[in-house]
Amino acid sequence: MENSNVNKKHIVVIGGGFAGLNFVTHMFRSKYYDVTLIDKNNYNYFTPLLYQVATSFLEPASISYPFRKLLKNKDVSFRMASLKKVDTRANTIYLSDGGILHYDILVFAAGSKTNFFGNESVRARAFSLKGIDDALYMRNELIKTVEKAAIETDAAARQKLLTVVIAGGGPTGVEIAGMLAEMRRYILGNDYPQLLEATTEIHIVDGSPYLLAPMSEKSHRAAYKALADQGVHIKLNTRVNLYENGQVHLSDGSIIEAETLIWAAGVIANSFEGIAEESIGKGRRMLTNAFNQVNGYENIYAIGDISLQFYDPAYPDGHSQLAQPAIQQGKSLAKNLTRLAKGQQMKPFIYFDRGDMAIIGGRVAMADLFKHKLHLGGFLGLMGWLFIHLISLVNYNNKIKTLYNWAIAYLTHDQALRMIFRSENRENRADL
Repeated sequence: MENSNVNKKHIVVIGGGFAGLNFVTHMFRSKYYDVTLIDKNNYNYFTPLLYQVATSFLEPASISYPFRKLLKNKDVSFRMASLKKVDTRANTIYLSDGGILHYDILVFAAGSKTNFFGNESVRARAFSLKGIDDALYMRNELIKTVEKAAIETDAAARQKLLTVVIAGGGPTGVEIAGMLAEMRRYILGNDYPQLLEATTEIHIVDGSPYLLAPMSEKSHRAAYKALADQGVHIKLNTRVNLYENGQVHLSDGSIIEAETLIWAAGVIANSFEGIAEESIGKGRRMLTNAFNQVNGYENIYAIGDISLQFYDPAYPDGHSQLAQPAIQQGKSLAKNLTRLAKGQQMKPFIYFDRGDMAIIGGRVAMADLFKHKLHLGGFLGLMGWLFIHLISLVNYNNKIKTLYNWAIAYLTHDQALRMIFRSENRENRADL
């Protein structure tokens, strides 16, 4: 990108998730900077609702929106590419499309990816959920597995096809388990009468003593009860050690015969060539100061999941890799860089904890607000979860679509989105 104004500095932002999008939103029509957003996708998507796409309760367009539409007439450039390498001495980045860009300020907002903790058997065979592509792939494969079960005549083979293991008892794992339990209860027998007498098993496994470990004791108990009441098998203080030949091997020595393993057990920050190892901390996150400036660099910043900051007094071990810290850091850095351009002092980032939320199925939700000082469950918890997630979507088009889909699912216990859409060119395939 050529700077449109020689007096403006050029900011390049890597990643258009919660942190990156909120940063550029607060840089629209900047008097001081030209801004270029780089992302491997041409759309932003709402990560907390990916599991609803994966379980056929929302369509992808309900939680995603094209960057070029969002940035139209906002004086922010967009380029669809991945970052390959940074030359910090030359202030230059190298992109997957062959492009080379100069920056005056580089902002990393590239988020995180699934952490398999070195378990290659899981990486090769399990489902993970970090993007729309993952969600659609999971949706297709889950439906195909049930289709196989519907025509399987061997009881043991059918049981294996209808068994799902979810590794990870955080919000993603718990919410997937709840959705699958609802599908089993309301949808499976109606869509597949051959499976009316079949047994469908859902297992959730977590290495900690609690479900929703970062949340309050009340949420731990509520999540456990809600899932147990829906017939979900729960194993705590247990890890997945191995997954091969359709067998999930657990740390307590037990084995679960299951054709489906969903991995929701943790994340690790994306990393890039050119950033010094001494600037990288736990979980491959970039170590930053109180202003989100990466240690060892004057003009490189990191926000969101990829940032590890120890300077917030209330969070001496760093902030959680969740949406709210990313959103607030994006906004904070935009304001700080504007202050810097005006010759003013930057302000340290202080996180305001709005709370944690989770929903199980379509009717049970819990919320811990204001650092767990206020717990909401029942109807208030459900309304709080629905409201927060709805207003967090980036566009009114998304909000309307999602609200409509939720209303249909709530009233009918069903959603007509269980189609298998394949993306490859199949025009000349012989099996059509």
